[in-house]
Amino acid sequence: MEELTITGNAQTDHDAAAQASLMERGTIPPHVAIIMDGNGRWAKRRGQARVVGHHEGVESVRDITEACAQLGVEFLTLYTFSTENWDRPRLEVNALMRLLIHTIRRERKTLNENGIRLRAIGDLPKLPQACRRELQETIDVTRDNTRMTLTLALSYSGRWELVRAMRDLAEQVQRGDLPPEAITEDAITSALSTSYLPDPDLLIRTGGEFRVSNFLLWQMAYTELYVTDEYWPAFRRKRLYEAIRDFQGRDRRYGKVG
Repeated sequence: MEELTITGNAQTDHDAAAQASLMERGTIPPHVAIIMDGNGRWAKRRGQARVVGHHEGVESVRDITEACAQLGVEFLTLYTFSTENWDRPRLEVNALMRLLIHTIRRERKTLNENGIRLRAIGDLPKLPQACRRELQETIDVTRDNTRMTLTLALSYSGRWELVRAMRDLAEQVQRGDLPPEAITEDAITSALSTSYLPDPDLLIRTGGEFRVSNFLLWQMAYTELYVTDEYWPAFRRKRLYEAIRDFQGRDRRYGKVG
């Protein structure tokens, strides 16, 4: 197994053994999606500002991305910033945007060196210009990488995506380019911003909340859900392995008899 060091730390023998055990035990989910919840609550419990939790959450992103690539996960999709998050206090939103810009710039070279392709989904024009510029540059630099695709959901919501897709299909029907009977599940899937992705096999939600929070609503029809009380800044690779181990014990029947 090729070593990946996004965080700059060499993989330990213990961690390599844990990963090998998982890979021998069963299927590694090809597509893992994560709702990264609890940054603010993690910081509040420590008497710190919410932004401190967001900074620590970035370290979890780095560790989980590294571990997923090492395990052979093909697609990792992170719910980074929802359309509803724009309603948070302006100071917090500005801090998040600055953190996003800094993180994308800092990780660009490492992502590229390790064969990870970056993509983004969401209402991206709403992002600050500097953020869009850094994001697009990293997307361009990593475009041809094939080891793993890391997708950031930014200014994203599932309902926004479905409305956008329905409008696109309706315009095609209005122009006469698409007969109404051709609007199938496959046609809707192709109209979504995630058309390049398979549906998630495993959704992990940190922070203990039992809801999907407007994330990948169409795509999660048969996704296995895993909820942990661990806040995102404390969710590192050991917890990821626990989630995958739980996934490997599921009987995925897709509505059929097992």
